[in-house]
Amino acid sequence: MNQKQLKQLEANLWDSADNLRANSKLTAAEYKDPVLGLILLRYAQNRYEQAKVLVEANIPQSPRGGKRAATKEDFKAVGAMMLPEQSQYDHLALLAEGENINDAVNTAMKLIEEDYPELAGILPRNYQDLDSVLLRDLIRVFNEDAVKNVTGDVFGRIYEYFLMKFSMSGAGAQEGGEFFTPPSLVQLIVNLIQPDHGIIHDPACGSGGMFVQTGHFIEDHNSDKSVNEAITCYGTELKSNNAKLAKMNLAIHGIEGKVIESNSFYTDPHSLVGQCDFVMANPPFNVNKVDKKSDYVKTDSRLFDDVGIPKADNGNYLWIQYFYHYLNDQGRAGFVMASSATDAGNSEKAIRQRLIETGGVDCIVAVGNNFFYTRSLPCHVWFLDKGKRAENKDKILMIDARNTLRKVNTTLNDFSVGQLRNFNAIMSAYRGDNLAIKAAVTEHKKYTINQAKELIAGSIALRQKSQALIKNHSAMQPDLKGVDADSEEGKKLIAKHIPATLDFKMVAEELAQTDDLTEPSNYASCEALVNLFEQPNPQLNDLIEQYQAALTVDKKALLEQDKKAAAAKPAKKKDTAKRKQQTANSNLLRELSAAFADYQQQYTQSSVGEPLQDYKQSLNDWNNLLEQFPDNQYQDIEGFCKVVDLTEVEENDYSLTPGRYVGYSIQIDMDFDYKGRLAEIHQALAGLNNEANGLMGQIVRGIE
Repeated sequence: MNQKQLKQLEANLWDSADNLRANSKLTAAEYKDPVLGLILLRYAQNRYEQAKVLVEANIPQSPRGGKRAATKEDFKAVGAMMLPEQSQYDHLALLAEGENINDAVNTAMKLIEEDYPELAGILPRNYQDLDSVLLRDLIRVFNEDAVKNVTGDVFGRIYEYFLMKFSMSGAGAQEGGEFFTPPSLVQLIVNLIQPDHGIIHDPACGSGGMFVQTGHFIEDHNSDKSVNEAITCYGTELKSNNAKLAKMNLAIHGIEGKVIESNSFYTDPHSLVGQCDFVMANPPFNVNKVDKKSDYVKTDSRLFDDVGIPKADNGNYLWIQYFYHYLNDQGRAGFVMASSATDAGNSEKAIRQRLIETGGVDCIVAVGNNFFYTRSLPCHVWFLDKGKRAENKDKILMIDARNTLRKVNTTLNDFSVGQLRNFNAIMSAYRGDNLAIKAAVTEHKKYTINQAKELIAGSIALRQKSQALIKNHSAMQPDLKGVDADSEEGKKLIAKHIPATLDFKMVAEELAQTDDLTEPSNYASCEALVNLFEQPNPQLNDLIEQYQAALTVDKKALLEQDKKAAAAKPAKKKDTAKRKQQTANSNLLRELSAAFADYQQQYTQSSVGEPLQDYKQSLNDWNNLLEQFPDNQYQDIEGFCKVVDLTEVEENDYSLTPGRYVGYSIQIDMDFDYKGRLAEIHQALAGLNNEANGLMGQIVRGIE
């Protein structure tokens, strides 16, 4: 299943499930757990069916003939659960209308927990709260043919998608919306610390997104080990429901890990101080009322001995110290933190100074507003590295990414694939990889050219349908009458009537020859396509209207012929050949109109996820890297990034706010009439002053 198909499947499943909820009395929070439980159950059924073939093939033939029955251990050996019949999704989907579906689903979950104690208390068992009709309809949603045969990884993506959508819809908002970290922030953290081995810890793990993205990272980078061979995951989560979500999330992705429900301020349940290769987290910001007088806090080995307990009534600088002290001597950490923390004063400043002086602070990225689903405030992403190379021991990379974003909608931003690639290249170059930026430019080229080829394929399909219509209905074009449509002359004449912007042959050939590394010329070729993709809309719309008018005239002519034939004596036969051609052309027109509607949706919409908009974003990200680093080597970019030394940080009162160091980039739009606009503002201001003076005069006269 390719990415486009997966996105469509995710959207279809969510729309179906959400429409069912909209017609019920349930809130998104009440609906979330039962839906996610059904996704897990459907996944378990799919894994069971796929594993059953392998299990049966692996059971040896007995000397007496026949094979023994499969066992739970047989299925566990191939990464699947042996489901009791009553726990199989097919059993629930086929349950008779008279059967109690709510009790049946609760029983299915109960039997799985009895057979697999590690899942005890994780699976939802509150299906009695759902209307039975709603539950049956919901089961049907995840029992469609498109869902039945997808693999575990696809189900993992679907689970993540539903988590994201529930977070966006406010489910769990009463808990601070903390169960889900937006994917682009998780990807930023994972990409920059590159967690490909060892112990991974998240002491505020929410639904376990950091672990899941780490699994994707290992799979995508062609590790010679499986995810569970490469890493060991440990999570701590305060809230019971979130801990269950995390365990389900790990299970559905096939990731082994230990998640404990506990309060990280007063416990260290995994005892991992100094042992972690990687720490990742998005902890709750500005938590107050932490009992800093408790014996545990006062003796906590995760804090600096003399300055570790901040006086401020929030937990930000407790979290920051935890993340640092969990790391081994080569460990890396990446975590989201409130923007106020980079400049916090008093006791928090003393802790920050101590942390900076260790040399472990590696990079700070400032992130703009609207990256979270439940709050709009900006944040910073901190990166620590105890194993920094010697050249960087007294340096910190500052990135101000507040103006680097992709607008998802009016209330939500994220990072695009290309923007994340650029951040990764910058970090790798700062760490000493002199080929990182050049490699990223090459990746941009490959990625964007593949997008272009997909867009071209859609355009060629429209062209072919247009050719078929003109060929079959040559009467629409006077110069085609009597011409053999299959002759060279006929083909040229037909091509003349197709919108020129639908002919991508030359561009496709040019793209196929872009294997050299002259990136700017490749970029120019791809950029030129944007106008070509957008231009066919008005031209093809006119052509379709022309086709429709011609076919309507033909239909009237045929009806008139039928009337005359029926009135003639003796009655004449209808012209069946013409009628068949009319029907064929009508069908072709419907196909062309449908294809054009799909083309318009892809090429004219401006929302994220539409192919042309994504293509434009990729071009922009590629161009930014070319312009910022023309020599394929890292350099400080005013207003965006700078490598600072600890002396400069000390001079800035140990601030870790990137904006203090990178400066400001003033961008002048040469096409904008600043002088004219300023004159308009002055004119408007004069009018307002006159109006204000008039009102004041009326007030004074009224007083007199």
